[in-house]
Amino acid sequence: MNIRNVTVYCSSSNHAPRSYFESAEELGRGLALRGIGLVFGGGQVGLMGCVADAVMQHGGTVRGIIPRFLEAKEVAHYGISELHVVETMHERKMKLTEWGDAFVVLPGGFGTLDELMEIVTWKHLGHHRKPILLLNSNGFWDTLLSFFSRIADEGMVRPDHASYYSVCNTPEEVFGMLESAGAKTC
Repeated sequence: MNIRNVTVYCSSSNHAPRSYFESAEELGRGLALRGIGLVFGGGQVGLMGCVADAVMQHGGTVRGIIPRFLEAKEVAHYGISELHVVETMHERKMKLTEWGDAFVVLPGGFGTLDELMEIVTWKHLGHHRKPILLLNSNGFWDTLLSFFSRIADEGMVRPDHASYYSVCNTPEEVFGMLESAGAKTC
Protein backbone atom coordinates (compact mmCIF):
# COMPACT_ATOMS: atom_id res chain seq x y z
CA MET A 1 0.00 0.00 0.00
CA ASN A 2 1.35 3.39 -0.97
CA ILE A 3 0.39 6.10 1.53
CA ARG A 4 0.32 9.51 -0.09
CA ASN A 5 -2.49 11.10 1.96
CA VAL A 6 -3.51 10.64 5.57
CA THR A 7 -6.96 11.45 6.90
CA VAL A 8 -6.73 12.92 10.39
CA TYR A 9 -9.73 12.91 12.72
CA CYS A 10 -9.53 15.15 15.78
CA SER A 11 -11.16 17.75 17.97
CA SER A 12 -12.46 21.08 16.73
CA SER A 13 -12.32 22.45 20.28
CA ASN A 14 -9.92 25.21 21.24
CA HIS A 15 -10.19 24.09 24.88
CA ALA A 16 -8.20 20.85 24.62
CA PRO A 17 -5.06 20.51 26.74
CA ARG A 18 -1.99 22.25 25.31
CA SER A 19 -0.12 18.95 24.98
CA TYR A 20 -2.71 17.76 22.42
CA PHE A 21 -2.06 20.87 20.33
CA GLU A 22 1.68 20.18 20.53
CA SER A 23 1.13 16.63 19.24
CA ALA A 24 -1.15 17.91 16.46
CA GLU A 25 1.46 20.45 15.40
CA GLU A 26 4.23 17.83 15.45
CA LEU A 27 2.07 15.48 13.38
CA GLY A 28 1.30 18.18 10.81
CA ARG A 29 4.94 19.23 10.53
CA GLY A 30 6.04 15.61 10.13
CA LEU A 31 3.46 14.87 7.45
CA ALA A 32 4.59 17.88 5.41
CA LEU A 33 8.29 17.08 5.78
CA ARG A 34 7.62 13.51 4.62
CA GLY A 35 5.61 14.63 1.59
CA ILE A 36 2.38 13.10 2.90
CA GLY A 37 -0.77 15.12 2.25
CA LEU A 38 -3.35 15.85 4.93
CA VAL A 39 -7.06 15.19 4.47
CA PHE A 40 -9.20 16.58 7.31
CA GLY A 41 -12.56 18.01 8.32
CA GLY A 42 -11.87 21.49 6.95
CA GLY A 43 -12.12 23.52 10.16
CA GLN A 44 -9.75 26.26 11.21
CA VAL A 45 -10.30 25.73 14.96
CA GLY A 46 -9.07 23.27 17.57
CA LEU A 47 -6.69 20.44 16.84
CA MET A 48 -8.15 20.37 13.33
CA GLY A 49 -6.87 23.83 12.53
CA CYS A 50 -3.60 23.23 14.33
CA VAL A 51 -2.61 20.17 12.31
CA ALA A 52 -3.66 21.85 9.04
CA ASP A 53 -1.72 25.02 9.84
CA ALA A 54 1.40 23.01 10.65
CA VAL A 55 1.20 21.12 7.34
CA MET A 56 0.76 24.38 5.41
CA GLN A 57 3.55 26.19 7.31
CA HIS A 58 5.96 23.43 6.32
CA GLY A 59 5.06 23.37 2.63
CA GLY A 60 2.64 20.46 2.63
CA THR A 61 -0.68 19.86 0.93
CA VAL A 62 -3.99 20.04 2.78
CA ARG A 63 -7.45 19.02 1.54
CA GLY A 64 -10.36 19.91 3.78
CA ILE A 65 -13.97 18.80 3.56
CA ILE A 66 -16.64 20.68 5.49
CA PRO A 67 -20.42 20.57 5.30
CA ARG A 68 -22.10 23.86 4.49
CA PHE A 69 -23.94 23.98 7.84
CA LEU A 70 -20.60 23.78 9.70
CA GLU A 71 -18.78 26.23 7.44
CA ALA A 72 -19.34 29.09 9.91
CA LYS A 73 -19.53 27.08 13.16
CA GLU A 74 -16.21 25.26 12.68
CA VAL A 75 -14.78 28.35 10.98
CA ALA A 76 -13.93 26.86 7.60
CA HIS A 77 -10.21 26.97 6.86
CA TYR A 78 -9.73 28.97 3.68
CA GLY A 79 -5.93 29.08 4.02
CA ILE A 80 -5.34 25.52 2.83
CA SER A 81 -4.56 23.92 -0.53
CA GLU A 82 -8.16 22.84 -1.22
CA LEU A 83 -11.40 23.34 0.70
CA HIS A 84 -14.42 21.35 -0.41
CA VAL A 85 -17.79 22.50 0.92
CA VAL A 86 -20.31 19.65 0.81
CA GLU A 87 -23.98 19.44 1.70
CA THR A 88 -24.06 16.71 4.35
CA MET A 89 -22.00 15.10 7.11
CA HIS A 90 -22.37 11.81 5.27
CA GLU A 91 -20.77 13.27 2.14
CA ARG A 92 -17.95 14.71 4.28
CA LYS A 93 -17.30 11.38 5.96
CA MET A 94 -17.31 9.52 2.64
CA LYS A 95 -14.71 11.87 1.15
CA LEU A 96 -12.57 11.71 4.30
CA THR A 97 -12.62 7.93 4.03
CA GLU A 98 -12.03 7.79 0.27
CA TRP A 99 -9.26 10.39 0.03
CA GLY A 100 -7.06 9.06 2.82
CA ASP A 101 -4.74 6.08 2.40
CA ALA A 102 -4.49 5.76 6.19
CA PHE A 103 -6.27 7.24 9.21
CA VAL A 104 -4.73 8.94 12.23
CA VAL A 105 -7.09 9.63 15.11
CA LEU A 106 -6.07 12.29 17.63
CA PRO A 107 -7.98 13.17 20.80
CA GLY A 108 -11.47 14.44 20.11
CA GLY A 109 -15.10 14.50 21.13
CA PHE A 110 -18.29 12.93 19.82
CA GLY A 111 -17.54 13.66 16.15
CA THR A 112 -14.10 12.09 16.39
CA LEU A 113 -15.56 9.06 18.17
CA ASP A 114 -18.20 8.73 15.45
CA GLU A 115 -15.54 8.82 12.73
CA LEU A 116 -13.32 6.34 14.58
CA MET A 117 -16.14 3.88 15.15
CA GLU A 118 -17.20 4.08 11.52
CA ILE A 119 -13.74 3.36 10.07
CA VAL A 120 -13.11 0.56 12.60
CA THR A 121 -16.51 -0.97 11.80
CA TRP A 122 -15.89 -0.68 8.08
CA LYS A 123 -12.52 -2.38 8.48
CA HIS A 124 -14.19 -5.14 10.52
CA LEU A 125 -16.72 -5.61 7.72
CA GLY A 126 -14.00 -5.70 5.05
CA HIS A 127 -14.96 -2.37 3.45
CA HIS A 128 -11.34 -1.16 3.61
CA ARG A 129 -7.89 -2.39 4.64
CA LYS A 130 -6.32 0.99 5.40
CA PRO A 131 -4.21 1.48 8.52
CA ILE A 132 -5.95 3.09 11.49
CA LEU A 133 -3.60 4.71 14.00
CA LEU A 134 -4.77 6.05 17.34
CA LEU A 135 -2.48 8.80 18.61
CA ASN A 136 -2.81 8.09 22.33
CA SER A 137 -1.50 11.43 23.63
CA ASN A 138 -1.34 11.35 27.43
CA GLY A 139 -3.29 8.07 27.44
CA PHE A 140 -6.36 9.74 25.90
CA TRP A 141 -7.63 6.51 24.31
CA ASP A 142 -6.84 4.17 27.24
CA THR A 143 -10.40 4.09 28.59
CA LEU A 144 -11.89 3.39 25.16
CA LEU A 145 -9.31 0.66 24.51
CA SER A 146 -10.25 -0.90 27.85
CA PHE A 147 -13.91 -0.83 26.79
CA PHE A 148 -12.98 -2.50 23.48
CA SER A 149 -11.33 -5.28 25.50
CA ARG A 150 -14.45 -5.63 27.63
CA ILE A 151 -16.78 -6.02 24.67
CA ALA A 152 -14.38 -8.61 23.23
CA ASP A 153 -14.28 -10.46 26.56
CA GLU A 154 -18.08 -10.49 26.59
CA GLY A 155 -18.28 -11.84 23.04
CA MET A 156 -19.62 -8.68 21.38
CA VAL A 157 -16.67 -8.38 18.98
CA ARG A 158 -14.06 -10.82 17.77
CA PRO A 159 -11.05 -11.40 20.00
CA ASP A 160 -8.78 -10.08 17.22
CA HIS A 161 -10.48 -6.65 17.25
CA ALA A 162 -7.18 -4.97 18.17
CA SER A 163 -5.77 -6.00 14.78
CA TYR A 164 -8.00 -3.36 13.18
CA TYR A 165 -5.97 -0.48 14.61
CA SER A 166 -2.58 0.41 16.07
CA VAL A 167 -1.97 2.54 19.13
CA CYS A 168 0.85 5.09 19.00
CA ASN A 169 1.91 7.22 21.95
CA THR A 170 3.78 9.87 19.96
CA PRO A 171 3.67 11.39 16.47
CA GLU A 172 7.09 9.78 15.87
CA GLU A 173 5.51 6.36 16.43
CA VAL A 174 2.78 7.32 13.95
CA PHE A 175 5.41 8.08 11.32
CA GLY A 176 7.13 4.76 11.96
CA MET A 177 3.82 2.93 11.49
CA LEU A 178 3.03 4.88 8.33
CA GLU A 179 6.45 4.07 6.93
CA SER A 180 5.92 0.39 7.72
CA ALA A 181 2.58 0.55 5.92
CA GLY A 182 4.18 2.04 2.81
CA ALA A 183 4.17 5.81 3.17
CA LYS A 184 5.87 7.79 0.45
CA THR A 185 8.81 9.62 1.97
CA CYS A 186 10.91 12.37 0.48
